[in-house]
Amino acid sequence: MSVRAYRGPLLHFTAAPTSAGEGVEYFADGVLVVDDGRVRQVGPAAAVLAALPADCEVRHHPDHLIMPGFIDTHVHFPQIDVIASYGEQLLDWLNHYTFPAEQRFAEAQYAAAAAERFLDELLRNGTTTALTFCTVHPASVEAFFSASTRRGTRMLAGKVLMDRNAPDGLTDTAAGGIADSERLIEKWHNNGRQSYALTPRFAPTSTPAQLQKTGALLARHSDVYMQTHLSENSAEVQWVETLFPERTSYLDVYDHYGLLSERSVFAHGIHLRDRELRRLAETGASIAFCPTSNLFLGSGLLDLQRLQDFGVTFSLATDVGAGTSFSQLQTLNEAYKVAQLKGYPLHPYEAFYRLTLGNARSLHLDHCIGNFEAGKEADFVVLDPNATPLLAYRSRQCESPWEKLFLLMTLGDDRVVAETYVNGARVYERRQYR
Repeated sequence: MSVRAYRGPLLHFTAAPTSAGEGVEYFADGVLVVDDGRVRQVGPAAAVLAALPADCEVRHHPDHLIMPGFIDTHVHFPQIDVIASYGEQLLDWLNHYTFPAEQRFAEAQYAAAAAERFLDELLRNGTTTALTFCTVHPASVEAFFSASTRRGTRMLAGKVLMDRNAPDGLTDTAAGGIADSERLIEKWHNNGRQSYALTPRFAPTSTPAQLQKTGALLARHSDVYMQTHLSENSAEVQWVETLFPERTSYLDVYDHYGLLSERSVFAHGIHLRDRELRRLAETGASIAFCPTSNLFLGSGLLDLQRLQDFGVTFSLATDVGAGTSFSQLQTLNEAYKVAQLKGYPLHPYEAFYRLTLGNARSLHLDHCIGNFEAGKEADFVVLDPNATPLLAYRSRQCESPWEKLFLLMTLGDDRVVAETYVNGARVYERRQYR
């Protein structure tokens, strides 16, 4: 791939930002130089352009904003089929919508078509990396990673493990599920830009035998990820207490079976006790905050300040299909409102940090994605602050970068994403920006 440069307003994060702008690098007229799919240089246009070869192609986006690609830390690729389904809370949602939809993924052709649709939707919304649930069927994992490999995207995913409390067409066995997972790890983990995540759906759908075997497999593959759900819904928490009366808490179920580590991502975590938060902090496990899903299912409001006080790492996620949008901008919109209700001031710098470098750090991928540090993989988006008449009107009134970011996270959606790049190659272009 030849060297290319991308010019325009440019923003990324070098560290966790402050509201004063520390950790934020912004160029009103900047240039990102990409060489063979990786970042070569970023800086002010005057300095960078002067050092480029005369024949270097420069793509100019003067009225846009260039940022690193967005990262989603919790999403279900099979649930594109049930997004915006009416009227249930978590447990009924699973039984009435999710489980029937996921049974269709037993057909490899169906799973392959769904993976294509899902990844296209991610890229259309500027999301270039996601930690993803597949279904219990190994073919769903094959379909997902194959589609991701063709696009060159960096993705993390895994086969769901469920050996009880689910329909027959969606259950495996303790031994069979682990054997399938081990084969998929050997084939896909660290295969190009793909990473594997062991994926017990949640404690109620796994027997103690399956959880024990999952922990043992995780111990044998210490660089594999682990993703599951935790304390999303009050009825769910009570159910776990009845299924595991010998354990002291919901988190203690996972802890007992060796599922807590720095590579463990627990979606939701709304109803956690103090001792559970202390244990998350001790082990480095993180919470994926899923505001649109939490509101849609009536699960509750995550207290971000409480996580901060206990030193628990958290990230931002869409949780499609209970989450109501693939757009991370819409996710930030709802995250801001949840934070407001809990008294937490979610500054736009922190919000966009979470979508980029912060989420990369939570997944231990900040060595390769998340900002424009030289040598990192060139996944980035070109955002259009004039995508709608209202955005265009309000953008002209902004005096600072953070004000423009706040407009994007409150008024923006998929229409804002003008272009998406993966490894320096354009994989999505919105033909009509306005």
